[in-house]
Amino acid sequence: MKTKKQNKESMERIHERLLGTIKLRDLMERESANVQGDGHAKVSGLVTDSRRVTPNSAFFALPGLRTDGNDHLQEAIDRGAKVIVSESEQLDLPLGVTSVKVDDSRLALAQFAKRYHGAPDSSLRVVGVTGTNGKTTVSSLVRHLLERPGKPVGLIGTVRYHLGDREVPSFKTTPESADLYALLRSMLVAGCSEAVMEVSSHGIHQSRVASLQLEVAVFLNLTRDHLDYHENMESYFREKRKIFNGDNGSLPKVAVINGDCPYGRRLIEELPPHVQVLSFGLEENNIFRARNLNLQSNGSEFLLEGPFGTMMVTSPLIGRYNVMNVLSSFAILHALGHSVSDAVRKVGAFEGVDGRMESVEKGQSYKVVVDYAHTPDALRNALGMLKECTEGNLHLVFGCGGDRDKGKRLEMTRVACAGADRVWATADNPRTESQGNIFKDMRKGLAKGAKVSFVEDRRRAISLALDAAKEKDTVLIAGKGHETFQEVQYTAIPFDDRLVAGELLSAKLLSV
Repeated sequence: MKTKKQNKESMERIHERLLGTIKLRDLMERESANVQGDGHAKVSGLVTDSRRVTPNSAFFALPGLRTDGNDHLQEAIDRGAKVIVSESEQLDLPLGVTSVKVDDSRLALAQFAKRYHGAPDSSLRVVGVTGTNGKTTVSSLVRHLLERPGKPVGLIGTVRYHLGDREVPSFKTTPESADLYALLRSMLVAGCSEAVMEVSSHGIHQSRVASLQLEVAVFLNLTRDHLDYHENMESYFREKRKIFNGDNGSLPKVAVINGDCPYGRRLIEELPPHVQVLSFGLEENNIFRARNLNLQSNGSEFLLEGPFGTMMVTSPLIGRYNVMNVLSSFAILHALGHSVSDAVRKVGAFEGVDGRMESVEKGQSYKVVVDYAHTPDALRNALGMLKECTEGNLHLVFGCGGDRDKGKRLEMTRVACAGADRVWATADNPRTESQGNIFKDMRKGLAKGAKVSFVEDRRRAISLALDAAKEKDTVLIAGKGHETFQEVQYTAIPFDDRLVAGELLSAKLLSV
């Protein structure tokens, strides 16, 4: 039974939360940290960007690839920060500003954020989806299958965030922990009881999801990507594994894993025995299995086998890899205790995801598709799927990003040459690197006799591909998908493949 003093302290905390403030000491419960200053200082927000500091914020000086938060302490203090959290031993701070020394500032941010926002993940059934390809499609499809009248479902992903009562543009696939827990709390307030989120390897490595309680953790696949960051596939895999084996701070109740992927099979072998596993795939021995695939230009049909029996599925999503995405989504629904038969009936109404196999129609006699495929495996899948449903030639516009994994460039070109009849290599977020250097690396993957043109201007490359297309052909514009900008020299220049293709098609049809 609580004492009067404990009841008084509880009431004080409730009052503080209503005001949007909480004492520093309460954020540091069970936290080993060296505090210099007022441990009872009231904190009104957790901030990692000095430009976003408001009075009484706690500023976390995070280390970064290009800049260090410690270089911006004065700006944070000038804007009203009263608490500075840093890994630095000695900070010269003015009177009235409290210093908190921690061993890992990103981990501390996650722990502080969870407490500041009242641990919303403990009141939500959270599904975390990770994998090189398919995260956005699966998370969006799962949200569609879960939603029902009066029961909103939250979503955090690459394209947008659904908060239950409103939708906001995404600013990061997996947000910083301070933003993540704020989003989860907003979902609770809006009446959500379930949430689906994409979990990137960067987000795991940078402790953005540290200690996040996942009801279901999902592993879709692992192929080459982000090796400029993770250095090799083994390190890449180990980051993904953390949300399944407890290294991230908690264990999921259920793990939904691609049993056809070699890394997925390895993950199953390495899981703690008390984590329930639901495997999915096309091969035998998977708990959720698809067979008798019928892949068409407007969708797919397959026979679904699972713990509930067998049923026929008709999906509007095209391609073999989307069969895998649908399979994983059904397994997630089952893991959450929902009816898979209801989901099978509902999947036909799914309208897809922005920039994922999105058609651009302006009355032309050939097909134009925009897709986010920006890894060798994703591009191979996209080309293979479109090849199966294209009577004529398959044309491809693609590029490789600057300041990223250079070894991926020749692989992307090899895939392009093998899968398309005609290729236009062009710019795709060159960032600070010269397009000439990017093209030099891409040319290493050229196949003998391949029809490849290198065109720096992406709009011009798209225009040339459309000019070359004839009736019954398909043009795939790959790499950027839903993105509405090009990253050039730290500047975001407006550019949307879907809008550009639409404008060019309209102009060409008018000139005929």
